[in-house]
Amino acid sequence: MHSYKFLLFDVDDTLLDFGKTEKLALQRLFTEQNIQLTSEIENYYKKMNKNMWHNFEKGEITRDELLFTRFSKLFKAFGKTVDGIDMEKSYRRFLGEAHPLIPGARRALEKLKSHFDLYVVTNGVADTQRKRLADAALTPLFKVIFVSEDTGYHKPDQRFFDYVARHIPNFNAENALIIGDSLISDMYGGNRAGMDTCWFNPNHLNNPLDLKPTYEINDLNQLAPIVLESE
Repeated sequence: MHSYKFLLFDVDDTLLDFGKTEKLALQRLFTEQNIQLTSEIENYYKKMNKNMWHNFEKGEITRDELLFTRFSKLFKAFGKTVDGIDMEKSYRRFLGEAHPLIPGARRALEKLKSHFDLYVVTNGVADTQRKRLADAALTPLFKVIFVSEDTGYHKPDQRFFDYVARHIPNFNAENALIIGDSLISDMYGGNRAGMDTCWFNPNHLNNPLDLKPTYEINDLNQLAPIVLESE
């Protein structure tokens, strides 16, 4: 077992509940547009959006293509034409105003802060992610917040982790642990960067990949005993 010094946390569905955030933002967006958000539209959007993010992570589409076409594609599927860029701007504003916490997140971070250097490593739009973390009063708990938009690369791209390593003083991958919910972005990315990995899996999902995280937890309260034992 390694002695950890650096703990790197994902944000969405690791510290902040993106499912609740997304639902609130969609509801406000559709209310603003005077359009009824049906369960059919919501489910279609979530599936489509998830697939687009996976394609983005694999480098198959650009960030702008993802953000500025997803709503036009959504409404096209339901026979309506909208300005995808304008809708994205409104959605992004509503998304930045929602920051529900994953249960145990604040308590876990506060407990770990006095023992380790804590960092955020997240994909997403920088202004949105930083605002959500600030509004949730989590920002002071971290040394640095690394967002893919700022680094120029997105997880699991090796260049994202190289950027992080260059900007953390005296960083050593052998003394780092990445904690996140994504097997691809966090576990695969962290593994390629030479770090130990901790898969946050509260829904007890199956792991379909030929990749075994160093640890697996389903409650953030389980993290402290693991890393404190490594000191």
